[in-house]
Amino acid sequence: MARTTRSPGTEPGHTESVSTTHDGNRTAPLMIPIHNLSWGPLYRIGGYSAFVFVALVLIPVVLVFAAPLPPTEGRELLEYIATHKVVYLVELVSFVGLAVPALLMFAALSMALSTINRSLALVGGLLGVASETIALALGSSPQSLHGGLVVLSDAYATAGTEQQASLVAAAEALIAATNAVSWAGILTAGAILVLSCVMWQGRWGRALAVVGIATGAIGIVSEALRPVIGSGYLLYGLLLPVWVAWAGSRLLHHRRPAE
Repeated sequence: MARTTRSPGTEPGHTESVSTTHDGNRTAPLMIPIHNLSWGPLYRIGGYSAFVFVALVLIPVVLVFAAPLPPTEGRELLEYIATHKVVYLVELVSFVGLAVPALLMFAALSMALSTINRSLALVGGLLGVASETIALALGSSPQSLHGGLVVLSDAYATAGTEQQASLVAAAEALIAATNAVSWAGILTAGAILVLSCVMWQGRWGRALAVVGIATGAIGIVSEALRPVIGSGYLLYGLLLPVWVAWAGSRLLHHRRPAE
């Protein structure tokens, strides 16, 4: 027969199962892992948020077939928005709004990975949350996506020649700020790199960790040099949703040991 006890010296996250024979002799104790189910909802929220993130990335990619990419010159962009306002707004909401599910995903990953390395998991989580908070505060995203440009476009359509010139100048300033190097993107890539290093130390799968380390390292360089690398940014753009979806899938199946 067997009975289960928890002694003071038992390893956290385990119960001690002690078996006895018919003559009363005890056999060697077996360590049976137990799980803390209180974090399950957070992991599910983080996992589903990862897939929402991927969907918000794919929507603008699909819209490329409906309209060209927004231009980077003031006058052309204001005229583009007037012609493709719905497409522009969907792209703006998608690229800015994906910061919300990303924030939830990073929080869940940080907690899930804290059983492996609490310090690095916390650092990675803080970088991720900070990056998405900055992105939401900016409310803009390359290429040339900014809510203020929609307002300028509406004003440009009804303005006279002199007013249009000042509106174009204002649009140029917003475009320059929007398409400049953003710390939000660099911090996002840094968070992926740190969290993937923690994954490498644990049982999250070496393949996922390798993809994450590559994504983070390439992402830091790509975000820092985005204005000059042009189409070279596409490599990071492809790796990012792959890693996010993979990490989200692992979150949905993750169970945290009880402490």
